[in-house]
Amino acid sequence: MGGFAQTVTGRIAAAELGRTLMHEHILCDLRAPGDRGSPAHGLGSGPITMANRFAVDYFQNRVPENMFLDDDAAAELDLEHFSAAGGGTIVELTVGGMAPQSERLAALSRESGVHVILGAGWYTQAYLSPEIDGMDQDTIQAEIERQVLQGAWGTNIRCGIIGEIGCSWPVTPTERRILAAAAKAQQTTGAALTIHPGRHPDAPAEIAEIVIAAGGDPERTVIGHMDRTIFDRDRLIALLERGFVLEWDFFGIETSQYWMGGVDLDLPTDYMRLDLIRALIERGYLNQIAVSHDICTRTRLLAYGGHGYGHLIAHVAPLARRRGFSDSELDQLLVQTPARLLSFLS
Repeated sequence: MGGFAQTVTGRIAAAELGRTLMHEHILCDLRAPGDRGSPAHGLGSGPITMANRFAVDYFQNRVPENMFLDDDAAAELDLEHFSAAGGGTIVELTVGGMAPQSERLAALSRESGVHVILGAGWYTQAYLSPEIDGMDQDTIQAEIERQVLQGAWGTNIRCGIIGEIGCSWPVTPTERRILAAAAKAQQTTGAALTIHPGRHPDAPAEIAEIVIAAGGDPERTVIGHMDRTIFDRDRLIALLERGFVLEWDFFGIETSQYWMGGVDLDLPTDYMRLDLIRALIERGYLNQIAVSHDICTRTRLLAYGGHGYGHLIAHVAPLARRRGFSDSELDQLLVQTPARLLSFLS
């Protein structure tokens, strides 16, 4: 845990990060860019209430009101509960295309006392502007480097990780350039890289090839959303054997119904996630596993009746102990592995 971590309020020793969530959103906008500012439509249009909350949560992306986080009071409430549960740091992966707000995040971090680490780069093709589509790989790399080394999104607030770099299935030409540029920027900046894979079991392997071909470091590269992407242990182990860190970041989603259109799959429960992680730990991969919630919709926040950022620490950790996880294994998942990934050595 040597070196420092780059937060939205400045450098801190990596050893000070504490229990860390590796994949979250505090302020973001997941509405399609063309729908932002348009009248609400679809299921449960209008405010989220006690009468419609379950339906809104069950079909999360059908309700525009649910698809953006822009409430400082709701964020503050959740960050304070996370801190009270023993949380230290949240990695906030709202990148280009998802409306990142660096200065507001810094204010929320100061107010709550929770460290926040900002991600660099861009999300998936559907969220990219024509300007990004027109950039070559060298220009994209230089911009990611600037976000890490100088400041992001028109501020002097520096990113402390690259990603979540968005990939579709199959990866589009622009996404491929961004991912290769991100892998090269990982080398020049020393930042870890975290990736949103497309919704297909072959997507992570395609991503791994692009990262390695660009000279990226698998041991400092996280491939997220395993909960909805790979259900075949052989494929998981093939990625782990190449050195990648795999992330289960849907903790708290306790419905088998996956709301993203065009994908027919059953989501696991928290117990199922823990049982799979337990099996991988017993195969020797403890140091290559990351966990989080990926909160990006309102109904998952405390203010809207959700589980909040404190769920992993307050609720999942006790469940894990009952499933045979030791305190040292939980410390590795929540403290040691995040600190390793988020450390800069110079």
